[in-house]
Amino acid sequence: MPTYIALLRYTQQGITDAKNGPARLDAAKEAYRRAGGELKAFYMTMGQYDAVAIAELPDDATAARLVLGIAAQGNLRTETMKAYPEAEYRKIVASLP
Repeated sequence: MPTYIALLRYTQQGITDAKNGPARLDAAKEAYRRAGGELKAFYMTMGQYDAVAIAELPDDATAARLVLGIAAQGNLRTETMKAYPEAEYRKIVASLP
């Protein structure tokens, strides 16, 4: 299953309501599960981003739909990347001319 890394930033609404963040995280985990995936890891971070999430989802369309739905709640801005594990990286690089 493809892996996705989401870099998260709180909006003003999200930081104002930060105390309810754990409940929103639990709801997000359930949303990932219902979408056929799993939120594998979540880290609160310091610096440019407030948090990082690593997830597995069935495909790009499912990932986009889920991230858009979560962002539409107004608490986070997201930057999502598709990640390639080491084995896939090696395969891609080996196929270079």
